[in-house]
Amino acid sequence: MSLQNLKKDLLNLIREKSYREGDFTLASGQKSNFYIDLKATTLHSEGAYLIGKLTIQTLKDRAASLTSKIQGVGGLTLGADPLATSVSLASREAGLHWPAYIVRKEPKAHGTSKYIEGTENLPEGAQVLVIEDVVTTGGSSLKAIERLREAGYRPVAVLTVVDREQGGEEVFRNAGVEYFSLLTITEIRSR
Repeated sequence: MSLQNLKKDLLNLIREKSYREGDFTLASGQKSNFYIDLKATTLHSEGAYLIGKLTIQTLKDRAASLTSKIQGVGGLTLGADPLATSVSLASREAGLHWPAYIVRKEPKAHGTSKYIEGTENLPEGAQVLVIEDVVTTGGSSLKAIERLREAGYRPVAVLTVVDREQGGEEVFRNAGVEYFSLLTITEIRSR
C-alpha cells in the first residue's frame, strides 16, 4: 500500500473515530473548539496497523539514515502505549526490530521503582524514537525525553500521529531532536 493510501485511510479513520467539535480543555490547559481523542483510533486494529505501517514508511522516506539508527520506540504513558506496540510490530515486519518501551509519569511504586519499562530490551545508551498520539505544546514528549536522557538513552526524534500545529515542532527543535508528524490538524479539518 502506498504512503498516500495509508495516510488517506488513517485520516478517514481518525475523522470517524477520534475527531470531535465542541468546547474542550486540553492536557496543556488550553481551550479548544475541537478535540482529538486518538485512543479510539490507536486501539482499533485498523488504526494500529495503519499507524505502524505509516510510521515506518514516513521515517524511511524522510529520514532513512535516522531510521537505521533507532533502537527502540515508545513514549509517555498512556497515549504512547498502543503506538509503541504497533510501531514495534511494524518495525519487525520491515526488518528493523525496534523494541517498545513505556515512560511512566511517576516511578513504579513497588518492585524496581523504574520510570521506564522495557529497558531490558534496549542496549545501554540506545538511540530511541519518542512517539505521541497528539502534539499540542509537546509537553508529554518533552517529559519522556527528559526521563530517557536521565536514564542514559538518546532520544533522536519525536513522531506524532497528529500535530495540532501549535508550536510543537519548534519545541522539539529547541530540545535537539528531529520532529515528524503523520497528519496535521489542517489535514483532518479540511474536507
